[in-house]
Amino acid sequence: MDTERTDPKPSFGKQLGPGLITGAADDDPSGIATYSQAGAQFGFQLLWTMILTYPLMTAVQLVSARIGRVTGRGLASNMRDVLPRWILTTLVALLFVANTINIGADLAAMGDAAALVAGGGGHVFTIVFAVGSTLLQLFIPYHRYAAILKWLTLVLLAYVALVLMVHVDWAAAGRGMVIPTIAGAGAVTTIVAIFGTTISPYLFFWQSSQEVEEIDGHDDEHALEDAPDEAPRELGRIRIDTFVGMAVSNLVAIAIMIGTAATLNAAGKTDIATAADAAEALKPVAGQFAFLLFALGIVGTGLLAVPVLAGSVAYAIGEARGWRIGLERTPVEAPGFYAVIGTAMLLGIGIDWSPIDPIRALFWSAVINGVVAVPIMAVMMVVVSRRAIMAEFTAPMPLLVFGWAATAVMAAAAVAMFVL
Repeated sequence: MDTERTDPKPSFGKQLGPGLITGAADDDPSGIATYSQAGAQFGFQLLWTMILTYPLMTAVQLVSARIGRVTGRGLASNMRDVLPRWILTTLVALLFVANTINIGADLAAMGDAAALVAGGGGHVFTIVFAVGSTLLQLFIPYHRYAAILKWLTLVLLAYVALVLMVHVDWAAAGRGMVIPTIAGAGAVTTIVAIFGTTISPYLFFWQSSQEVEEIDGHDDEHALEDAPDEAPRELGRIRIDTFVGMAVSNLVAIAIMIGTAATLNAAGKTDIATAADAAEALKPVAGQFAFLLFALGIVGTGLLAVPVLAGSVAYAIGEARGWRIGLERTPVEAPGFYAVIGTAMLLGIGIDWSPIDPIRALFWSAVINGVVAVPIMAVMMVVVSRRAIMAEFTAPMPLLVFGWAATAVMAAAAVAMFVL
């Protein structure tokens, strides 16, 4: 048992865990592609979107973490209490489809980035990354695996370093952060994509389930409905963890947008389809070292995000079906849970080897995520408001306001996807 958990005043670093990993996983290779497209095509004009999304995504993730910590059950398990089974099954099935496409796109981007740096075929690297990631999830217990993911968040510093290496018009960047600008239908489409990649359903399920893993993995931690005296410490930790995690997510997104705006947009290189395209385009504009930082960052963020994508859908399906679940369990103890992870990874590899256009596939993944996010977020807000589920720990009014505001924004983005 981790005896350090008995410290009533843990250090700042020890208060960071599920929220930090969740925020860092939000900057996956597909997200990097979206932020790179925004910077390359529109310069600094869309930086304001990241300022807007920060309080909204923080509220949603605080809700998901609160549900997991209070009830000791994951998000899908709690959704069973308020949704007909067929609706929950449909939402979880759509999540599986979207996550699998995302896994395939991320693995392909990692393989292409590795091939750009080391040479050789991207498909080979894709298989290596997929197999390695799957084996880590299968055979390393959660308490060790979470530590690996936590350290992997440091790879995001590569994108901060990139900004420090290039010349930036900070006055223009500052205006882009505080003055909302929408230059045409193309910008609206990109804004919708930014919202979709920043506030994603898989993150809700992951953070909620990680709070449950923390309870199950430590004898001195309990669901707050069973041990309300732990609430001040645990809810305070969740706030710090989530605010920091989402700040890391958005600061890295801002760094990517600034870096690509200052280099690719300034050089007129606006045709960026994937994260690997952005890395390759940086080489002649910003130099070899900037290219290496960006490319290796793609690989590192993929190693962090792919397990979260696969794990989140395994938690969602397992909780919805009432299976034994958890990364702390062995494959023999939770066969269905690990079967979902393995299937998602295999299908992800299959997408990389198939004739399916990965960019087109990502578009449909974004569409599915945008549609699925709205009812999931609405149900989350209902759950976190019910005393029958949350006991005395229903969400306070500020959290409810921002949570419902985030739901409204995502609903508007979902409508915009079909209108545009």
